Amino acid sequence: MAPPQPKAVAKAPAAPAGGVKKPAKVGKPRNYDLGNGIVRFSKAKMFHKKAKYKFIGKKHPKAPKPKKASVVVKPIGGEKNGGTRKVLLRRRKSFYPTQDKIRKIAHHKTFSKHARNIRPSLTVGTVCILLAGRHAGKRVILVGVLPSGLLLVTGPFAFNSCPLRRIPQQYVIGTSTKVDLGDFKLPAHLDDAYFKKNKKSVKRSVKRKEGEDIFASKKEKYVPSEQRKSDQKSVDEAVIKAIGKRDDKKILRGYLKSVFGLRSSQFAHRLVF
Repeated sequence: MAPPQPKAVAKAPAAPAGGVKKPAKVGKPRNYDLGNGIVRFSKAKMFHKKAKYKFIGKKHPKAPKPKKASVVVKPIGGEKNGGTRKVLLRRRKSFYPTQDKIRKIAHHKTFSKHARNIRPSLTVGTVCILLAGRHAGKRVILVGVLPSGLLLVTGPFAFNSCPLRRIPQQYVIGTSTKVDLGDFKLPAHLDDAYFKKNKKSVKRSVKRKEGEDIFASKKEKYVPSEQRKSDQKSVDEAVIKAIGKRDDKKILRGYLKSVFGLRSSQFAHRLVF
């Protein structure tokens, strides 16, 4: 009986004529991160592995670079001409401007042209709480935003003696209470120049009569002009009229007349205004 023959092993399919490229093996560095910023070898260990100690103290002077010639020596005929002359390889300019060119220098916009970004909670008619100045703690009504970015507020004056004043928005808390002023429009002449102080009132210089003591200090008292009084009255009338149309007008009047303050165990960042 003939011995059994081994079974034929199935051959793998032949590769295409073009061949398939095997993906290149990406090596792993010797000193890799083990996690949480911890590496496999320390700095001292890698110092010896890379044999950096062999290069300590060795200095390799830089090879001097050959200088490019700027002149060429040319022979010149004639007995009294010296025989040679140096000629520049790169000739100098034959024209020089009489004036320097005006260069444009990048500059920032002036402060008056800056874009003003007002908090979205501060709209016309919002009841605000003042945090600075002689009227700090009073509740006022925002009547407009000036081009300089300052807020224009009023008491009204009959409620808390706060006149038309400018104040930066960082010294104001905007509450959720709002008064609908309707079609009220701020007069065009109520701008930043309108509230600018007079130089005479800043210096407070008062002329003294003959015989008065020159060392006696006198201060000129500020008196509002008739224009300021009429503007205050017209703005306050529109605000008081809008307050009178509300159902809670009595509560709102008392709210505007009261002064804001914090008691013990009260924190401003926990309050909802």
